[in-house]
Amino acid sequence: MMNELNGRKIIPLAISGSFLAVLCLVGIVTAQERPVVTEADQSWIEEIEKTFIPSEQCKQCHDRHYEEWKGMREQTMDLKTFGRVDGALLHGTALTSPVFQTVLGLWLQTKPEADERNRCLSCHAPSVTVFPQHTDRIIDQVMKGSKHVKVEGISCSSCHLISGTQENPNGHPTFKITAGATIFGPYAEPEENLVHPSKQSDVFRGANYCASCHFGKVKDVMQEDIPGQILKGTICQDCHMEQSTGSSTSQRGALTRPIGRHWFQGIVIPGIMLSNRNLQAEWFSRVDIEAKLGQGVVEGEVLVKNGALPHTFPGGDPVLKQFFVTVVVKTKGGEIVDQYEERFGKTFEELIRGPIPRPFINGGTTRHVPFSLKIPEGTKGLVLEAAVSYALIPEPTPELKAAYLATLPTDKDREKAEAIIQDYSAPRLLTFRTMNL
Repeated sequence: MMNELNGRKIIPLAISGSFLAVLCLVGIVTAQERPVVTEADQSWIEEIEKTFIPSEQCKQCHDRHYEEWKGMREQTMDLKTFGRVDGALLHGTALTSPVFQTVLGLWLQTKPEADERNRCLSCHAPSVTVFPQHTDRIIDQVMKGSKHVKVEGISCSSCHLISGTQENPNGHPTFKITAGATIFGPYAEPEENLVHPSKQSDVFRGANYCASCHFGKVKDVMQEDIPGQILKGTICQDCHMEQSTGSSTSQRGALTRPIGRHWFQGIVIPGIMLSNRNLQAEWFSRVDIEAKLGQGVVEGEVLVKNGALPHTFPGGDPVLKQFFVTVVVKTKGGEIVDQYEERFGKTFEELIRGPIPRPFINGGTTRHVPFSLKIPEGTKGLVLEAAVSYALIPEPTPELKAAYLATLPTDKDREKAEAIIQDYSAPRLLTFRTMNL
């Protein structure tokens, strides 16, 4: 399925509810459904690499960006202090991450169809949009472990072969990949070189570029900037590609320009959140409670409010995350009288099937969650608590978890997978509010 743009063949990058940013979905299917591939058969990798040049080759001229993408350069403190990868997962690990392997393995137990597997993998390995016939080969490598992954996921080529975006039926922008020798980037006057032709693409300075995969993060995915009241004109790259001045190449005499770092951390500079009051005003989630007492009952709504910035909530993936609104009525001594909890998110069985899930709360909007709790009549001095928590992946059913663990070769592998499942499906508190009744 190709279009023509300026005489070049354009291959749309069809991306659906997958991606993870930080964490997409993949899994195991039966051998009858997938081609049998031997370790010695590497011709398909060579076919991919003719279009998606290995990043190792880019390193010769772009060593700084290569090392940032690879995670080899110095890393800011937030990457070292996070117990998990909520805000610090490098794009270079998108295909080799053990978290991705585990989530993929769980999802595959739900027996997704070929199109669903391709849609899921399209953000973690954009090459499958050009070579869909190799999707299952890439999945096989991922499921064998990171040491077996020979093809790149989010590589230099997969990002810099993007020439623009287009709309799709799912309501978010989709990459257009131009499969050729030209490398696209943000500079209006790219330097000439003997390795590849270069060309400017305005999409590299737009939030819609990132929204092709992180589409659950932006209030209006088709706009080039983030439509905030305070931070109007801001784009994702302003914060997630720490800005500096220098050269994007190691060539002597190369032009000095504004450049962005290429590890795309969730929180690039920890001090930003502490020092920038405008950012706090648009970023932080807020919870309010509206409640009234009745006979033997307290009823009302939890109001979860989000500023105009797109992602109050952690994690880059637009489909995996789970959110929990918990309402508890207690005595002043802390004894629970009654409680209610509602989960927002898809199960593994629902992922990539049907419409893309609505974000728990869009930027600049308020989510109303009604509740009704029983209380003893005549009781005084009660306290109402409302909390919002999140988990980065759904909690699998015992049957699904057992089916996936059974596919792993050793007890050590199963122990590692169980630890990841437990850690990433466990709710973490985001914010809360109390109210005296």
